[in-house]
Amino acid sequence: MRLYLTTLNPTDSVTGGFLPAAAALGWDVTILTDQPDRYPGHDVVATDVRDFRAVIDAVAAHHRPDVIFSNSDHLQAATALAAEYFGLPGKDWRACVTAKNKALTRRALAAVEPVMSVRIPPGGPVPEDLPYPVVVKPAQGVASEDVVLVDGPDALAAAVAAARERRPGEVLVAEEFLDGPLRTLETLGDGETRRVLGGFATTLGPLPHFVEERLDWSPPDADHLAHLGAALDAAGAGFGVCHTEYAVTRDGPRVIEVNYRLIGDNCDFLLADLLGVPLHEWILRVHAGEPVSSFDLDGPRAAYGSVVSLVAEHSGTVAEAPPDLSTEKDGVRLWHRALREIGDHVEVTGTNRDYLGLLRAVGPDHASVDAAIGAFRKEHPWVLT
Repeated sequence: MRLYLTTLNPTDSVTGGFLPAAAALGWDVTILTDQPDRYPGHDVVATDVRDFRAVIDAVAAHHRPDVIFSNSDHLQAATALAAEYFGLPGKDWRACVTAKNKALTRRALAAVEPVMSVRIPPGGPVPEDLPYPVVVKPAQGVASEDVVLVDGPDALAAAVAAARERRPGEVLVAEEFLDGPLRTLETLGDGETRRVLGGFATTLGPLPHFVEERLDWSPPDADHLAHLGAALDAAGAGFGVCHTEYAVTRDGPRVIEVNYRLIGDNCDFLLADLLGVPLHEWILRVHAGEPVSSFDLDGPRAAYGSVVSLVAEHSGTVAEAPPDLSTEKDGVRLWHRALREIGDHVEVTGTNRDYLGLLRAVGPDHASVDAAIGAFRKEHPWVLT
């Protein structure tokens, strides 16, 4: 079986998830990337992975494909078009475009849920008479970059101007602030059947920014699933893995965004730990044409788990940093993944780019997991000077 994996940066999900999963399945892997030097020891083809025509040409000139797959936010549509060209299972490219573009997402979901959203084209006027507060965000942004809550016309104008300075030529959106607890829904589908894998409760840092500081295991309420399923159907997201973020408002669940990929920031490994299944292998097998009904998903094997993002509280240079490690104590398994090194300069941005490290813990209950996380943070601090 020949897997073509289209990717940009070598993320943990790729290097620690999908590449080992393909090896466990006995598949041959060719990596398509615009950064070939970052994947030593692998069969690598350099190409413009954002362009579906370049991807198709690169695959056709190499080995016959059996699976074409990507977990990158930026590459879903190009990868889906390449898979369709070769007659392989894959996502609908239209759904990939819809999910990536938040203005198109709101358009697709309009019949399912009423959420106010205004598209702001490059150079266009700043909208007037909006029901504040509203959230300003790039239509195709990632990692909470340039996402900010504003409380009036002056703040809106300033946020739009700042985003345009950093992102000239990009579309922005201003949309209703969905007030309520934040949750995620993790699903895996084969185009006919969509199965719920679980979900997390999200804790944000202080507003007006939207930095995700912690995710805790919290499977979605059964009475939310009908609405969320209808929203995913409206967006066309029925094949492969999907990470949906939503708020539980006073009017019920409302989708914040549909990420047509696997959840990131080590939460994919946490999800696999909790379920006790080879999650990355399952995702690849779906793209090889296997139905999700063939997977044994009886429920979580572990009772509780969390991922904590260790966020820089101020700008500075990293003076002390805990190493990558894996430990087990009092029934809690804990992993730390450093994202910065001693000597790195960190400039606080108010986005997920402010992460210093990721801390993942799985244990018998909430209290034991919290205790392990607290002990680690006390014994292994990140120090910026």
